[in-house]
Amino acid sequence: MAEIVNKSEPKRLPTLDAKAIAQCVENARCVTLSLVDDLTDEQLELPYLPTVNPIRWELGHVGFFYDCFLLAELDGVPTVFEGGNDLFNSFEVDHADRWSFDMLTRSGVLDYLGQIKQRALDRLAGHEPAARELYHYQLAVHHESMHAEAFTWTRQTMGYAAPSLGVRVDAAGTGDRDLAVSGDARVEGGTFPLGARREQGFVFDNEKWEHPVEVAPFSISKTAVTNAEFLDFVDAGGYRARELWSSPGWVWREKAAAEHPLYWKCEDGAWSERFFDGWGPLRERAPVVHVGWYEAEAYCTWAGRRLPSEAEWECAASTAPNVSGKRLFPWGDDLDSLAANLGFNSCGAVDVDAYPQGDSGWGCRQMLGNVWEWTASAFYPYPGFVVDTPYREYSAPWFGYPKVLKGGAWATSPNLVTNTHRNFFEPSRRDVFAGFRTCARDEAVR
Repeated sequence: MAEIVNKSEPKRLPTLDAKAIAQCVENARCVTLSLVDDLTDEQLELPYLPTVNPIRWELGHVGFFYDCFLLAELDGVPTVFEGGNDLFNSFEVDHADRWSFDMLTRSGVLDYLGQIKQRALDRLAGHEPAARELYHYQLAVHHESMHAEAFTWTRQTMGYAAPSLGVRVDAAGTGDRDLAVSGDARVEGGTFPLGARREQGFVFDNEKWEHPVEVAPFSISKTAVTNAEFLDFVDAGGYRARELWSSPGWVWREKAAAEHPLYWKCEDGAWSERFFDGWGPLRERAPVVHVGWYEAEAYCTWAGRRLPSEAEWECAASTAPNVSGKRLFPWGDDLDSLAANLGFNSCGAVDVDAYPQGDSGWGCRQMLGNVWEWTASAFYPYPGFVVDTPYREYSAPWFGYPKVLKGGAWATSPNLVTNTHRNFFEPSRRDVFAGFRTCARDEAVR
């Protein structure tokens, strides 16, 4: 087996100075406000749902994170919002209780967000942030970006209008048919360094640190599974075929009464999908999205395929034939905002043939952006895991049951995801912007 090693000093991500981190704070807040400004007061008042938060509570939570984990942590001062820990700390307030508080008004929570943002910017004035400061700023910005994506899927869940960020591109117009890809890429495997490098810049604790794993040669699809491919599974009765589902998957399917992906419907023999507040024809070459891990698993059983392990996915995204080392992004070590459908480049997923400039070294397309991709792997810590402070609850409470997703989606901040980034959700979650790609079954998952 080949050994995939870093024989030269890996390229570092650009160093952030005070001006750059201030711009990151401003950009993250601009996205957040763009996702809620157009909503009416009535739209902010969501009914209780287990998969979303009340929007005013979530906005306050974003502000409290800067207040507690940036300003109070770095400066040793009390939080600006007295009692904020009892109201906006997600590990102190049960999900169901977030609907019962006499919360800040809309204007009050927006004022709080503005006040905290200005304090965060003011403390950058006149000096360059040390490494510890830089970590806390990046943590707060990434946390806000994650909630911006959550605001986006909340709008989809509630059937609100599409965000004003980005323009939805017709999937049929985003993929040059001369650049269309299909079939599998054959990846050599070998001893692969799974996880983040110490030189990589900001990473979350669950990415630390790279460690050798053995990856057998495998074949992985060059694109995510499309709507047309998944429709074949639906039309074949896949949702009603008990033999295709694992035991917990079938329990979920029965309880959910699922017959097709979450936002699909069939009328007079024609399938359509809901995109925020409107219905349109099912786009055949777009990736299937809003499917949970159980649905992906059942599809793979029906198709004679399997989900890639996390190590296989990262290996396919990070390595290239006859090239030593490991890339930060599928296309190389430099972030290229035009190489992937990230950060609302398009408001919505595009054709799976789009973004050929973002291909991995093995020819796999859209491994970053467009839709998150479920892997076969459960979310567990890497060897030697140590909880990062101050956000001790980011990873550790969740190890075990959730499944790992990789790659980011169209609503994910491009500053958040690299090939090593690990997202995680319960296998029943369908509301997030998640799809999947598959592997041939001729190799065992490792």
